[in-house]
Amino acid sequence: MKRLIVITLALLMMTPVAYAKQIGSVTLPDSLMAGKDKLLLNGAGLRKKLFIKVYAGGLYLKQKETDPLKIMATDEPMAIRMHFIYNGVSSKKLIDGWNKGFKNGTGGNIEPIKPEINQFNAFFTDEAKKNDIYDIIYIPGQGISVYIKGKLKGTIPGPAFKKAVFSIWLGDKPADKKLKKGMLGK
Repeated sequence: MKRLIVITLALLMMTPVAYAKQIGSVTLPDSLMAGKDKLLLNGAGLRKKLFIKVYAGGLYLKQKETDPLKIMATDEPMAIRMHFIYNGVSSKKLIDGWNKGFKNGTGGNIEPIKPEINQFNAFFTDEAKKNDIYDIIYIPGQGISVYIKGKLKGTIPGPAFKKAVFSIWLGDKPADKKLKKGMLGK
């Protein structure tokens, strides 16, 4: 009996534990679902523009990982959650940000994924308001799905596009270096 308790405790200590995380004025959940897979909060941070807190962003993975190249290359379910703190980010500003991120993440070579970028940008028609939640979820074999305020806007297939999307936050030239560091749990 004593041995069983010791083994159980040892297994529990080795199991990754995820906790909800307070970022700015919002709390990101400790997990999200990607299809049938439960994803754990890998890390989180604030997206800032100058001194303005725009959104709290979280990266969700099946298991903890700190290597951005490995995350972007892997064909496993993953997600980014953006919980807006700032009230009033126009769709134009969002799309301009995505386009800059795609250019940075592909080394300027966006032509191979230009149709996917256009489809992705078309999902962002409304202004992002305080407490809006945007989820960008990748599921292998399906693609990148965009949920805005819990409603599916659409899904775009392709691993090359998935890598480009996640490079916005995790690439060599991320939208926000401190946010990247936070999402990687550093």
